[in-house]
Amino acid sequence: MAKFVHSMIRVLDEARSVDFYHRAFALEVAERLDFDGFTLVYLSNAENTFELELTINKDRKQAYELGDGYGHSAFVVDDVASEHARFEEAGLAPRKLVDFEHNGTRLARFFFVQDPDGYQIEVIQKHGRYR
Repeated sequence: MAKFVHSMIRVLDEARSVDFYHRAFALEVAERLDFDGFTLVYLSNAENTFELELTINKDRKQAYELGDGYGHSAFVVDDVASEHARFEEAGLAPRKLVDFEHNGTRLARFFFVQDPDGYQIEVIQKHGRYR
């Protein structure tokens, strides 16, 4: 069986992205590998074995175009309302809290936030299939 170990995104400014993911999701640098033309930064925390890989291409000066195929990443939290308030206090500009229902049953409660490079991140209350 295969194990899903990381997802990679390309970012323009390493320090800005590392700071965002640390303040928003308590992700820490697990490893940083510097090469001639690029740097790889692996972020994780004690809640996960899954990592977020940041790729910083050293010659890149303009923002990446995310295209129309990118979806989002998601993090699960114990209390989405308090996380939403924390994000607001930290100036991370979360969007509104949403109660997502199907046939009168709540499937999820969540909000979205955008990282410094425009990637969308869903923050979901632990519930149902989201544990």
